[in-house]
Amino acid sequence: MNKNKIGALASCALLALTVGACGKSSSTTGSTSSSATISGAGSTFAAPVYQQWGSGISGLTVNYNPVGSGAGITALEGKTVDFGASDPPLKPADFETLEKVGPVQQIPMFLGAITVSYNLPGVQSGLKLDGETIAEIFLGKIKTWNDAAIKALNPGVSLPSTAITVVHRSDSSGTTAGFTGFLAAVSSEWKSKVGEGKDVQWPTGTGAKGNAGVAGAVQQTTGAVGYVEQAYALQHKFTTASVKNKAGKYVEPTLESTSAAAEGVEVPANLGIKIKNPSSPAAYPITSQTFVVVYKDMCKAGVPGGESAAKGVVEFLEYGLGSGQSVLSQADYAALPSAILEKSKAAVGELQCNGAPIKG
Repeated sequence: MNKNKIGALASCALLALTVGACGKSSSTTGSTSSSATISGAGSTFAAPVYQQWGSGISGLTVNYNPVGSGAGITALEGKTVDFGASDPPLKPADFETLEKVGPVQQIPMFLGAITVSYNLPGVQSGLKLDGETIAEIFLGKIKTWNDAAIKALNPGVSLPSTAITVVHRSDSSGTTAGFTGFLAAVSSEWKSKVGEGKDVQWPTGTGAKGNAGVAGAVQQTTGAVGYVEQAYALQHKFTTASVKNKAGKYVEPTLESTSAAAEGVEVPANLGIKIKNPSSPAAYPITSQTFVVVYKDMCKAGVPGGESAAKGVVEFLEYGLGSGQSVLSQADYAALPSAILEKSKAAVGELQCNGAPIKG
């Protein structure tokens, strides 16, 4: 794994909203050609990948704003972007709101791990945590790193009495939805008191905006713990926990364990897949899917970039679901399983402009 490359990708996602600024080259291996400019907004979880993919299509400019999944869907509804990006699948209320403009399609794009990252000098990566203990930390019940519950999971590890500072997202976030969905699946107390979703009422801790904000706060605070997408954790060289999965195995967040989490995932008719406490013994349990959300007829819906952007979005999606899947590992994300990938490709093939099929 090339951590320098991952760090560069994540940095580019955080600092530049225009993918064209992130090292685009007409000589990129496997690149295609376009002259369109497209705009998107949403998931910060997905931002490093969309930066990477944008640099693989010569001539295509992708202006992507990583503002969080909730804000991305709001931007699509307001027709200020050509596509939205969300980690959790759309809810019925989301479909109802968006379809006031026109029919929409959510398209699964790839998978990624959500790490439990901590800043604890002297304690290396791999600290063992189970779902109940993580829930109690984020409920504010476990207040120091040498708490008996953490010590019981880590015999032989010298744990300091450092106070725990919880850091969570302050914005509407798909990463939050993935993290709280896991906690709700493994902790009845979390499910009843906090629940799951892009926005929750946090019992304790300090909020920060975006994966970048949480990562920065964890990095700057001794004793801090937060949930951070893996590319951001790697960029900041964080220590991350091994988390107990449904099969009782403690698993570190890796490309292989992220891929294993998608085994046997049910694919509904609207493609709204949801990975939640997967059952595979090899799976890292806090794994998220991410979607691009588009109007099925972008031109009739009135996307800001018009017909040119509609064609550019299709080209972007075709690249991402084609050659783009093979380069996901460079940023430590996982490709879609073939069964889901084929359905995503089919959904792109159904996108239209004024009733006519679009060819990217």
